[in-house]
Amino acid sequence: MNNDIDTADFYEVVCPQRSGGDGGESVRDERSDPSALRFLVGHDLRAAREQARIKQSDAAKHIGCTPAKLSYMESGKTQQAPDEVAVLLRFYGVQVEDIERTVTLAGRADHGTWWAPFGEVLPDWFKTFVGLEGLATRQFEYADKVLPGQVQTPDYATALLGDSLHIPKMDLAQSVRARMARQRLVDTDNPLRLGAVVEEAALDRPVGGPRVMREQLQHLLMLIERDNVEFQVIPTRVAVHDGLPGSFIILEFAEARGIAYVEYHTGALYLQDRPQVDLYSLAADQIRQKASSFAETHAAIERRISQFKDME
Repeated sequence: MNNDIDTADFYEVVCPQRSGGDGGESVRDERSDPSALRFLVGHDLRAAREQARIKQSDAAKHIGCTPAKLSYMESGKTQQAPDEVAVLLRFYGVQVEDIERTVTLAGRADHGTWWAPFGEVLPDWFKTFVGLEGLATRQFEYADKVLPGQVQTPDYATALLGDSLHIPKMDLAQSVRARMARQRLVDTDNPLRLGAVVEEAALDRPVGGPRVMREQLQHLLMLIERDNVEFQVIPTRVAVHDGLPGSFIILEFAEARGIAYVEYHTGALYLQDRPQVDLYSLAADQIRQKASSFAETHAAIERRISQFKDME
């Protein structure tokens, strides 16, 4: 691998929660992120106010603040005090259980940011996603070109990021470390439940060369044996499906409403409105239905492993 840490030691250094603590027990995987929590709380505040058809100025007056402050609270640009959140949501007529859920999120927003050591190599527009991904309990990803970041090996990620126009060579190793640190599929107290569908072409694209691809696909086979990972391939023979407009991700949370995430070359869209998220969820369901079965996917990966081995 083209960085300063050997592949064998990579997870030990970057993701110590994978290696277990005293007595063989895994270390608790804390993914606190105040900016991501403020993002979720702000959306709940804005959505509840708009549903109640209350003007921002009237809501601000109700808690004795300026409309500007309330605007910052709703955008997640400033920390929302739990007591003010509770007062506003009661004013909007929100149900008690939903008030408690959002107030709990607001109370957690004063913790540290887990990804701070990697902040200098994460684009500003991507930091919000990294924080939200760390808080998510479930993630669905449709990938049309390369394998999802959650399943990538260090060598695969190095080859993939090494030719990026957005990553200086001096930041490559740290960028790969950041990608590995995001992974939450194994050896953690709170593993991410991942559902992914990738285009068949992603298995054939020789990122890093035959050896890297063989090892990557072997790693993928190991992951899809886990109960928290569902992985399918959509064959090229499927001419039309709802993923054709491009890759997307859906994040679901235990204490907040889900979001859809669509990335483009220089930024991303964070979609939170219920009709938009529902549309992406429906697309995900239809893509799953057109994808190969888990057994067929497993066989397709094994075939590629043999093919890449023959190329070495």
